[in-house]
Amino acid sequence: MAFAHYLIAVPIEPSLKSQKPSILNPPFPISSNTLNLSPSLPSKPHRKQSLFSRFRRVHHRAKAKAQEPEVSAATDSAFTQFKHLLLPITDRNPYLSEGTRQAIATTTALAKKYGADITVVVIDEQQKESLPEHETQLSSIRWHISEGGFKDYNLLERLGEGSKPTAIIGDVADDLNLDLVVISMEAIHTKHIDANLLAEFIPCPVMLLPL
Repeated sequence: MAFAHYLIAVPIEPSLKSQKPSILNPPFPISSNTLNLSPSLPSKPHRKQSLFSRFRRVHHRAKAKAQEPEVSAATDSAFTQFKHLLLPITDRNPYLSEGTRQAIATTTALAKKYGADITVVVIDEQQKESLPEHETQLSSIRWHISEGGFKDYNLLERLGEGSKPTAIIGDVADDLNLDLVVISMEAIHTKHIDANLLAEFIPCPVMLLPL
């Protein structure tokens, strides 16, 4: 089994369908007041700024803003390489947990923007006969994916196999030669997916979505 190339952690805004996650934006603002490493010094008399100095500051700000489209272009270039996305679903909530709904919305948004295919794999350690609300869950999955603008996608069920969900995700990603796995951090917090095994079993990049 090949090793995962890297993990991507992205912040998700409330308006998920209209705003796509970016792997290049920091998840929190960096303030100049965050660290105060220098001792306090006596303040110097305020001197009037020269016109040239103010022009230089404006020029630097304009130059920095001009570089922003390059960052966006680099993000687009990275995501255009992902042509087949895997969405694992491990929770048993028949109407889907918040993390699962978030993962579906993110996956459909990415696939719609970059022209990728979607494969959904539903994973549970129990057999289908032991899951009375399984069909309700499948209906919820179909509804949320259709809300994201998708009608055609692959839906797999891996139930009662006795393998760890992370290993099953890795097998599916390997067998179908998938490009990106989208996982909510909720699945890791609830112990459905072992984060320590992601790099060992999953052979492609993984996008982790914080709640």
